[in-house]
Amino acid sequence: MSEWKAKRFWKTAEVDARDDGFAVRLDGRPVKTPAKAPLVVPTQDMARAIAAEWDAQEDVINPHSMPVTRAANAAIDKVRHQHSEVAQMLADYGDADLLCYRAASPVELIRRQSEAWDPLLDWAEATFGVRLRTVTGVMHAPQDEAALAALTGPVHKMDAFTLTAFHDLVSLSGSLVIGFAALTGHRPPEALWQLSRVDEQWQAELWGVDEQAAEQAALKESDFLAAKRFHDLSGAPRAWLRD
Repeated sequence: MSEWKAKRFWKTAEVDARDDGFAVRLDGRPVKTPAKAPLVVPTQDMARAIAAEWDAQEDVINPHSMPVTRAANAAIDKVRHQHSEVAQMLADYGDADLLCYRAASPVELIRRQSEAWDPLLDWAEATFGVRLRTVTGVMHAPQDEAALAALTGPVHKMDAFTLTAFHDLVSLSGSLVIGFAALTGHRPPEALWQLSRVDEQWQAELWGVDEQAAEQAALKESDFLAAKRFHDLSGAPRAWLRD
């Protein structure tokens, strides 16, 4: 038996302004999330992006080609209802942030890590008033509790749409600091992604490029950039960054 696949049944996708945000209608029928909740998003730009994704579908619907729709579904069906748990999971990355674990050798890799990551730690210190400590090696070294608390608070203040984007920005890069830097526009997302790949780039130079690993990295980069776009489309104010 062939696998059942959803097929296109509508002619036009349109944005519908509501009192609580913006929805998308397919031939007049409102789009709902997989959990059957109304798909209502905070900005017209995001709704337009979702409508464009639905309009771009051909005979068979391909959810993988609809990153804004998928992220909005996640924000509404999952993150909104598990906000505290998701926020804490992401905040915990600060205790094992990629930027804090440095190589013992060779000297060239040590230099590259320092040049790539120290400015980000400097920025985080200037922004949040605390500095994460760096260590040599890969063994876990707990961070100062006061520093972690200062970085945890802002995460819990994020709205569901911001937190949804933040989830991918942090989990894909392995860095709470890089996630913050992406949200605030401190550096272009493409540059931040490359900064998260210092170790992998070093290994590729030494041993050559692994095609399968390169393909996986490209998919992750695409998801990282999509998360940044989703955040920008949400138009979320940076209230989480203020006391």
